[in-house]
Amino acid sequence: MNVRSTFPPVAAYDPHYDPLVSEGPGQNRAYAPTYWLATAGEPPPADGPITGDVAADVAIVGSGYTGLSCAIFLAREFGIKALVLEANQVAWGCSTRNGGQAQNAAGRLSRSEWIARFGRDVALRLHAEVHDGFETFEELIRSGAIDCEPQRGGHLYIAHRMRSLEKIAAESKVLNEVFGYASRVVSREELRRDFVDEAEAIGAVHEPLGTGVHPAKLAFGYQRMARALGARIHTASPVEQIERRDGIFHLRTPGGTVRARAVGVATGAYTASGLTPHLRGRCMPILSNSIVTRPLTAAELDATGFRTTQVITDTRTLRFYYRKLPDDRVQIGSRSAITGADATHGRHLQLLIDGLHRKFPPLKGIEIDYSWWGWVDVSHDMMPRIFRPEPNTDLVYALGYGGNGVSYSAQAGRRMAQMIARRSFKGEDLPIFTSPLPGHPFAPFRRLGQRMLYRWYHLRDEAA
Repeated sequence: MNVRSTFPPVAAYDPHYDPLVSEGPGQNRAYAPTYWLATAGEPPPADGPITGDVAADVAIVGSGYTGLSCAIFLAREFGIKALVLEANQVAWGCSTRNGGQAQNAAGRLSRSEWIARFGRDVALRLHAEVHDGFETFEELIRSGAIDCEPQRGGHLYIAHRMRSLEKIAAESKVLNEVFGYASRVVSREELRRDFVDEAEAIGAVHEPLGTGVHPAKLAFGYQRMARALGARIHTASPVEQIERRDGIFHLRTPGGTVRARAVGVATGAYTASGLTPHLRGRCMPILSNSIVTRPLTAAELDATGFRTTQVITDTRTLRFYYRKLPDDRVQIGSRSAITGADATHGRHLQLLIDGLHRKFPPLKGIEIDYSWWGWVDVSHDMMPRIFRPEPNTDLVYALGYGGNGVSYSAQAGRRMAQMIARRSFKGEDLPIFTSPLPGHPFAPFRRLGQRMLYRWYHLRDEAA
């Protein structure tokens, strides 16, 4: 039964929401005005807000990709029907605001950086875990129950400077020789002939795994699958506090308290500061902006040389990510504002428009139909964690994807389900499962450093 009519009134979308200063993500707020929500169709029904004290075996906080996939795997693999708590609408945060780029990655570090930090053996095993995660994601969307408009074929890493091409070519050699992952260097001529005529491109590296998806259709597909397996998804139910008393977790919401044996926290960059001490200051929320053009004409497609629908990123530290969508629009995104208070300033939109024009001069002046932004959960060491903070209790969190969570979030949800069910799995001794998200000694001053770093990154990225 569709019970959305029993919801409290939908509150207005807050464009200035900021995880570091806001009390919380709000209650029953409207979605951000993304292209994805505008083209996903009617959202599927949820189970209404919590309206009294209830009991559950497992409570999951957050209804994005991670929380929903955790509910799916708890039901499919262990027969556990979870209760999912969402402050606003299903997949209200990053899961309906991202660029839809599923890559064979997790976190922000390269494979060479894995070797330097963890050693060759651990790096090889981390690669196997991430690769398995991509297969987990593909298995879910290939099941036939989720129509998220997949655009397969790989990932293009486009170099915008010669020194950047040399760097990613060296990384491609490591991928091939150490990890057996068949990436290859693509020349400027081949790139423009066979893929895209990107004016800034010097060359590229092609990785075989990469899938573009419609983020909202993916989230709603997970939602339908989870509910069909018996999970309950309660929207308009922000968790204000998590306490453990007499071996039971008590999750307080405005409508009542949920008592649960186990808790999974999957709130990403939208984690309220008072939710649990285990996550206070553990991630740095970073804003990412996105725009989508009107559909390109046949002449415009020919002028830009778009012959690929693969996912694309460039080699800037403050990278641009972009691709051609199934309806011939171009989506492009990048980092922008530092604070939520500044998010609506027109210069952040202009940064994306300027980037689009530099990359594709024939699109100068093209109409922009959609513009939005959202927060990304970046861990302080650039690696995600799926972790149990207290060994003898069943609270597990999964966060810190750093913008590379579209595919790995499915695996993170699966691993969180296995940890909640107290089941072992291959690779469970890897550092992303055995160590907490690191804190930061200067957490109150991180944004001062972020401003300086952004200026430095821009100067370095654009230097000849």
